[in-house]
Amino acid sequence: MFESELNVAIEAVKRAAVLCQRVQASLVTEETLAKKDRSPVTVADFGSQTVINHALMSAFPEIPIVAEEDASALREAENRELLGMVVQQVQAQLPELDEAAILESIDQGNYAGGATGRFWTLDPIDGTKGFIRGDQYAIALALIDNGEVVLGVMGCPNLPRGSVSESRDGGCLFIATKGCGTHMIALDGDGQIGEAHVASDVDVTDIAFCEPYEVGHTRHDTSAEIARLLGATADPVRLDSQCKYAVVARGEASVYLRLPTRADYQEKIWDHAAGMLAVSEAGGRVTDINGAPLDFSLGSTLQANKGILATSGIVHDAVLAAVKEVGAKQG
Repeated sequence: MFESELNVAIEAVKRAAVLCQRVQASLVTEETLAKKDRSPVTVADFGSQTVINHALMSAFPEIPIVAEEDASALREAENRELLGMVVQQVQAQLPELDEAAILESIDQGNYAGGATGRFWTLDPIDGTKGFIRGDQYAIALALIDNGEVVLGVMGCPNLPRGSVSESRDGGCLFIATKGCGTHMIALDGDGQIGEAHVASDVDVTDIAFCEPYEVGHTRHDTSAEIARLLGATADPVRLDSQCKYAVVARGEASVYLRLPTRADYQEKIWDHAAGMLAVSEAGGRVTDINGAPLDFSLGSTLQANKGILATSGIVHDAVLAAVKEVGAKQG
C-alpha cells in the first residue's frame, strides 16, 4: 500500500538533500556566518521545496500539498538576487524549469489541509539554524489520508548513521509507513542500514531527553526539572529539527519533549508528521503534553494539541505524569 507514493517521496527527498548539501557546502561561508546572513538557508529552503513539489505534482497531480513556504517574497523586486540564486541551484538538477516554473512549483504547497482526502505535508528544511551552523537539519515529507499520517520520509543529511556523536558519514533517510515499521537507509545510496527500534529496556532513571537546541523552541529549565523529578541524570541530547524524532526512533534517546513557550502557540503539521510516524512505527508513542494524540485533521496546525511528547513508549506514562506534576507546580 502506498508503494508508488513512497518511491516518489524517497527519490524527491534524496534530490532535495543533494541540493541542500550543495548549498551548505558552497554558500555557507565564514562571511555569511559573521554577518548572520540567512540567504544560504533561504536558497536551500526554496530550492528543496521546488524539487520536492515538482516531483510530487508530476507523479500525483491530484494530491495537494501543504508546505511551509510560498513564493511571494521571491517575487518582490528587492529579492531578485535571491531568486536568481534559487533558480541557479534548482536548474543544476532540473534544467528544464525556468524561473516562472520554479515559482509555480513553490506555490503548489499552498493547500490548507483538513480532515478528508489525501494531501502531502512538507517542511523543505526543518532546523534552519542547524543548517546555517553546519549541524543537524531535516527534510521532512509526509502523506496524510483522512487526517491520519500514513507515510513519512525524513532526510537527515548530517545525522551519522550510528549515533549523533560519531563522525559524519553521508546521512540517513528514515522511511515509515503505517503498519510497516520504520526503516533507515543511507541517504547517499540505496544501502539498507536497518530497521529502527526505540529503546525497549530502559528505566526512567536511565532515560536521555532529546531537546531542541534553541532555547526559543522549548523551556530547557522546565525540562531539567522534569528530568530531576524522574531521577534521570543523563545529559540531554540537544539537536535541531525532526532529527530529534529520528534519534528516539532508533533508540539513541528515549524522550523528545517540546514544551510550549507561549500559551497561544500552535505547532505546524509539517514540523511533526514525518517524525511522529517514524517514532510510532519504531515502537514508540507520541502525544501532546496532555496525553492526547496529535490531530493532523485541522488544517496546517496542531491547534487541538499543546506541546509534544515522543518517547520509547515504555516510559511514556511516567514522563507524562512528571510533565503534569511540574506544570501544576509552575501554574
